[in-house]
Amino acid sequence: MLRVRCLRGGSRGAEAAHLIGAMFGRAVSGWVQRAFRSTSSSAAAPQPRLVDEDTVTEPTPQECPVCSYNEWDPLEEVIVGRAENARVPPFTVEVKANTYEKNWPFYQRFGGQTFPEDHLKKAVAEIEEMCNILRLEGVTVRRPEPLDWSVEYKTPDFTSTGMYAAMPRDILLVVGNEIIEAPMAWRARFFEYRAYRPLIKEYFRKGAKWTTAPKPTMADELYDQEYPIRTVEDRHKLAAQGKFVTTEYEPCFDAADFIRAGTDIFVQRSQVTNFMGIEWMRRHLGPTYKIHIISFKDPNPMHIDATFNIIGPGLVLSNPDRPCHQIEMFKKADWTVVKPPTPLIPDDHPLWMSSKWLSMNVLMLDEKRVMVDANETTIQKMFENLGIKTIKVNIRHANSLGGGFHCWTTDVRRRGTLQSYFQ
Repeated sequence: MLRVRCLRGGSRGAEAAHLIGAMFGRAVSGWVQRAFRSTSSSAAAPQPRLVDEDTVTEPTPQECPVCSYNEWDPLEEVIVGRAENARVPPFTVEVKANTYEKNWPFYQRFGGQTFPEDHLKKAVAEIEEMCNILRLEGVTVRRPEPLDWSVEYKTPDFTSTGMYAAMPRDILLVVGNEIIEAPMAWRARFFEYRAYRPLIKEYFRKGAKWTTAPKPTMADELYDQEYPIRTVEDRHKLAAQGKFVTTEYEPCFDAADFIRAGTDIFVQRSQVTNFMGIEWMRRHLGPTYKIHIISFKDPNPMHIDATFNIIGPGLVLSNPDRPCHQIEMFKKADWTVVKPPTPLIPDDHPLWMSSKWLSMNVLMLDEKRVMVDANETTIQKMFENLGIKTIKVNIRHANSLGGGFHCWTTDVRRRGTLQSYFQ
């Protein structure tokens, strides 16, 4: 009816038509602007209340609780893993390929069971102390949920029990304000993401991006069931030939095979990360971020940060026992390459899931502070010679579960901006 009056109402009708047109134009313009401002579920219009009455927002990068571009900007918030309820993974082909022969009897005996109780209690206490020290250094500490990893689960392709939520670096990669859940490659770690979901949902509601990489089926075809491991020499030959226990059947990767330096991210093809997984990350993060594949003389490549650990802008620790095949490209880019000293950890200390080189698996609190093993006095001296203050913490028993300070953490927020450090 109003439309008829506008058309027939002379000058007043024309004014009314003009007014309605302007109102409609502003409404459409506002809708278009809001649509283009939002590429996610958040928008300028009010959103429905969530179950816990938190709203999903999209703040600026400075406001987002998740923002980290490298390994050394000032650390403000971090996730620290849990040793509670940790269990030895079943001794499957992918576990065998990632462990050394001297430890195989341990897996054959304890696979699917809890780690030795007394050792586990000491590991739990060490990580609690580590969390306390981080808090004293001004860092907000978050923890995954304690879950029962003894529960057996079955998919159409395999049956397994769980392992732990001890190493958030393995499963979560923060790139800018995005949290990427890695698909993983061990069947015992298939459901490990469940321990982190409450935290990730909280970060998402506060504005972080959240991406889950394609979950592999972990069917038999993902693994070379006849992977020929006999000696360390065998492992060297296989790695040199580009042969690993994981195939290219489907994408898989652990987040700990990636290490960040602003717009450049470095990754290795390993026993748990295949080229399909790397290519997925390349397509997902490009063109803002460039993925560089690097390799090492490593008989058992799995997770890059005890082999090649970037600790500052153009400053990297490079394992002398596992030299980087592409080290010249870093030197040409004017990076400083530091070879850390031989670890001091004794031969009789059990390292069921890692090597002694966890001594270089350090966590930078900023460019001038590093969390380092209290027992590793030689690497402490190395850092001091570099002008970096050492925050000494003892996590020897926690090391046995498979990681150092970098492995046991995922930095959620570092105070810094996206920059290029590699030309």
